[in-house]
Order: sequence, then C-alpha cells, then structure tokens
Amino acid sequence: MAVKLRLTRMGSKKAPFYRIVAVDSRKARDGKYIEQIGIYNPIKQPAEIKIDAEIARKWLNVGAEPTDTVRNIFFNAGIIEGSKKIVLTKKSEEKIIDTEKAAIDAAVKAQLGNE
Repeated sequence: MAVKLRLTRMGSKKAPFYRIVAVDSRKARDGKYIEQIGIYNPIKQPAEIKIDAEIARKWLNVGAEPTDTVRNIFFNAGIIEGSKKIVLTKKSEEKIIDTEKAAIDAAVKAQLGNE
C-alpha cells in the first residue's frame, strides 16, 4: 500500500477549502482517508494553513509521499527542507502552450520570409 499526503476538497461550490490527509494512493481524491494532518484554506487572505507538524513528520518518516502542492505547503511551514516544486495549473499550462505556438508561428514566418 502506497500512502500519499494530499489535499481532499471540502466546502461548497466556488468556496473550497482543503484537508491535508494521509490516504492510500489508490483511493479517490475525496474518498476515505487514514488520518487528517491539517487544513488549507486558499480563499482567506492570507491563506489559512494549520498543520499538525508532529503527525506530518511521522507520515514522512514512514515513507508517505506528499504531492507537489502539499510538499510546497510543508516547505512554507518549515516541515520539509529543500526547495519548492513547480506546480502548473491549467491556466498556466494554457499560457505556456500559447507562447510556444506563437514562437513556432514566428519561426515559420521567418523561415518562409527568408526563402
């Protein structure tokens, strides 16, 4: 059984908050979890983060693998050392694809203009 530390969505439509939980990696995102580690509320300004550091370290020592977002939250809280992981959202991926398409189009136009 592979244990992951990940976010499970709670709250209502357009007002999400998340629980940071230890869960079997084969379970659904909002499925049954083993243990709750903390909460993350991105709606509040600044974002509200409450983590039980002792439980988080216990799961990390046992070998639980945090997702990239949870790893960044733990890094900000001082639970994990190292560096942050880059997490791409759908919007940022779309921006990257659009800029790549624009660069390819410009290269094609330049190539056709030089012939």
